[in-house]
Amino acid sequence: MNDEEQEIEYKWWLEQKSDTSVKWQTLSHKGVVFPPPYVPHNIPLVYSGQKLLLEPPAEEIASYFAQMLDTDYMKNPVFIKNFFREFQIILRECSSRHTIEEFSKCDFTLMYEHFQRIKEQKKAMTKEEKDKLKKEKEAIKASYGVAFLDGRKEKVGNYTIEPPGLFRGRGEHPKTGCYKRRVQPEDVTINIGKDAQIPEPPAGHHWKNVIHDSTVSWLAMWKDNVNDNFKYVFLAPGSSLKGQSDMKKYEMARNLKGCVDSIRKTYTADLRNKDMAIRQRATALYLIDKLALRAGNEKSDDEADTVGCCSLRYEHVSTEEPNILVFDFLGKDSVRYFNAVPVDDQVFKNIKIFKRPPKTHNDDLFDRLNTTVLNKHLQSLMPGLTAKVFRTFNASITFQDELRKHTPKDGTLQEKLSAYDKANRRVAELCNHQKGVGKSHESQMEKMQDKVLSLKYLRRRYIEQLRQVEPKMKRKKAELFEADPELTDDWILKYEIAITKKDRERIVNKFDKENAERKQNKEKALLKSDLKERLGEVIAKEKLLEKGKIPSVKDFPPMKRNATADKLLEYIAKTDDRIKTAKLQMEDKDENKTMALNTSRLNYLDPRITIAWCKTFNVPVAKRFSATQREKFRWAMDVDPDWEF
Repeated sequence: MNDEEQEIEYKWWLEQKSDTSVKWQTLSHKGVVFPPPYVPHNIPLVYSGQKLLLEPPAEEIASYFAQMLDTDYMKNPVFIKNFFREFQIILRECSSRHTIEEFSKCDFTLMYEHFQRIKEQKKAMTKEEKDKLKKEKEAIKASYGVAFLDGRKEKVGNYTIEPPGLFRGRGEHPKTGCYKRRVQPEDVTINIGKDAQIPEPPAGHHWKNVIHDSTVSWLAMWKDNVNDNFKYVFLAPGSSLKGQSDMKKYEMARNLKGCVDSIRKTYTADLRNKDMAIRQRATALYLIDKLALRAGNEKSDDEADTVGCCSLRYEHVSTEEPNILVFDFLGKDSVRYFNAVPVDDQVFKNIKIFKRPPKTHNDDLFDRLNTTVLNKHLQSLMPGLTAKVFRTFNASITFQDELRKHTPKDGTLQEKLSAYDKANRRVAELCNHQKGVGKSHESQMEKMQDKVLSLKYLRRRYIEQLRQVEPKMKRKKAELFEADPELTDDWILKYEIAITKKDRERIVNKFDKENAERKQNKEKALLKSDLKERLGEVIAKEKLLEKGKIPSVKDFPPMKRNATADKLLEYIAKTDDRIKTAKLQMEDKDENKTMALNTSRLNYLDPRITIAWCKTFNVPVAKRFSATQREKFRWAMDVDPDWEF
């Protein structure tokens, strides 16, 4: 058994550890991989009509901007303003001989065209060139992509240092366009076992620090210059440490189930407390519990104006009689949270009190509460309890309840999957896990609609054949022969032209392949007349289509040769099932277009709920979790079908 097989066999979740503060006894790894150094291309920036060759540091940041000329970031004035300010800083730092003072006079087109050519060159790479690159990446992964934790081989997640570039940010981030500078070894702290060999930094460099802290699970860290926060290298999602962290998170949320009723009883009573600080705390806890709001942390002025429950301001919540609260604010990642919800009468009354004059725009709604105070109170109710635990608990319990309500026991596989997506969507809505509609969504929907119509057309062809085989069937099963309004002659004509073209290409390609093999074997080549014979049906069909006529069952051999009426009815029934499945997939795709289901499924929903559901309803786990996700949640795979959150 090799190291990887041994690791797969290691079921850490069956062990009982009393001390979870110590993450490891021994730890060794190779460190981190740095992006390759910048290589100047000497393509000029055009400024006020003049071509300027920039110094390498200035050329580098200009290149990152040039590569984004065809993106929506060019429509974002904040992105452009931040980039240009950073660009000017770099020009000063490298004592540039050029004076560039107005963005409107800058033309990055020559650089953009240079990078477009590089893109095309990459697309045109030969298989040998691609294989060479692949082998180089695999060699790096073999060295840096593994660590040894307590003697066991574990995969490392993000072992490559983030490359420099322009910060994008999510939503309306105020720092979008800022320059993410190149991380140097001198910025990086390595965490490793005391007796392990310390990784060698790149030649001529040294690490910022080397520590041996077994109470943390990260292998390396550095500070991000844009947002002033720390970035870490961790083990892969499927590692024992990450699995333990996930399991602990869900077990904590699961434990809340045993005391949530008493907690709700307490905060409900506190909604009327004479002490306004306690009343605010109870009201905030009600909102966190019922609406799955994040707690919200204090932010500095240069951070995105995103808020959570404790940091809600006067303007973020409005009241509508008799008991409706209207929330409108930017949440995490600057995603808008807009929700109008009926609330407990006392909560409604409290919010009106918290908004009384002299409070006005920009004033805190909960002026006597912050996340520190709230979390300290939660800890007193249950050890380890935080607002996030509440959020995870409500997400998982809601998901489990929705699955039970909507999964059809005797439904088709697609009906069960649709019920799962519906439950997942309910949680994503609860947690405000939104995303923008993808650029390709419309074209994907068109393809799915074409699939539905192609199946309907197949069904129609079977019915035409059935009428030929059993003419009386039209009277016996009149509903089968009813026209489908979606299946228009125009669509059928376009479809027949498309599949006839594919049929021609398939026959010609097969003919060419056979001739190539004959040539290699020094055999006599097939003649053009042979090809024409093979294309007989296709040519006849093409002639009909050129006249705008739709081929019928009389014109060509039937869909299923020698099929009986009963067999054709069976084919029609199976096609009906396929149409139903395709329609459900299409509906799910459209309903999920603005919901980030993966965010909920992978971060807030106990995976054991999904595994138990799959086992109960005979759904392959692979239909809900990818191979990577199944590895991440190995610890959840052994649960019984009747497991409950």
